[in-house]
Amino acid sequence: MKFKILTLFPEMYPGPIKYSIIGKALSKKIFSIETINIRKFSKLKSKSVDDKPFGGGAGMIIKPDILQSALDSIKRSKNSKIIYFSPRGKLLKQACSKDLIKYDELILICGRYEGIDERFLIHNNIQELSVGDYVLSGGEIASFILIDTCVRLIPEVLGNRNSLEFESFERHLLEYPQYTKPFEWNKIKVPDVLISGNHSKISKWREKKSIEKTKKTRPDLWKLYKSNEREKK
Repeated sequence: MKFKILTLFPEMYPGPIKYSIIGKALSKKIFSIETINIRKFSKLKSKSVDDKPFGGGAGMIIKPDILQSALDSIKRSKNSKIIYFSPRGKLLKQACSKDLIKYDELILICGRYEGIDERFLIHNNIQELSVGDYVLSGGEIASFILIDTCVRLIPEVLGNRNSLEFESFERHLLEYPQYTKPFEWNKIKVPDVLISGNHSKISKWREKKSIEKTKKTRPDLWKLYKSNEREKK
């Protein structure tokens, strides 16, 4: 899988992507990243890429012609998708990441300032994605999140498929609590059921705890879980 990133700050990469499990996958070339410096496509001596918004208002907008030149410089795969990170985009969820790994190539547009010219998005039929209901200084941090969520779904990356099966958001439930040694820490003991050796009871306990956690902290997911369970019946 390839990630091609349009950014004003190519020096930010690979950043956190080069560490841990995702970093190992990168070194093994299970996936690749390529940065395209948007500023290189400015024809101005100053290499400026932005201008004031029509209609007035705060901030500056990245120009569509410069972005288009940067995008056109990419040799694109037939099975590719273009994404622009924006707070107004569709919220990135686990199901979305599962859909995205079906593509051979993701082209990620990282905005800055007050955003980018709307015409660039329309002309290229670009999907907008948000990584949460908050505002970041630019799309680069969001791109790290998207790359991580996608790469860890590639079969060769995690190795143990069970790691994915029981993660948060599978079946619309949050993950159950986890414990390890020592058995007692700060006068808090590991639940007895987890050392019982009874895998049926452990499974039921984990399911119960997942349901309790989801119901308490994510009512939106809890509704989806209940709806899904009703459909099964």
